[in-house]
Amino acid sequence: MIKLNDADLTCPFTTAQKVLSGKWSLMIIFHLKDGPVRFNELLRKFDGLTHSSMTKQLRQLENFQIIHREVYNQVPPRVEYSLTDLGEKLYPTLDMLTEWGNEYIQNCKGL
Repeated sequence: MIKLNDADLTCPFTTAQKVLSGKWSLMIIFHLKDGPVRFNELLRKFDGLTHSSMTKQLRQLENFQIIHREVYNQVPPRVEYSLTDLGEKLYPTLDMLTEWGNEYIQNCKGL
């Protein structure tokens, strides 16, 4: 599990890079943008992501307070993941990355 130390908290770019460093972090945040999602539903959105890797990424994002894990006391157990208020503040960044990615794709098609 990646942890932040005092040196990481002196530079906003370094902090953001560490918090979002997981291979699937941005995509998980993107898929939680529209509201709570159950674990298996989220896992099905990814091709090639294992159960254990998803669990690791979710725990890391939960540790960084980007997502919230809600466990419902029922049988069978139900767990939902959603963005925290801090995680929701990434919306404008996700929108800008989407715009940049689309532009980049269009430029590469012309090569």
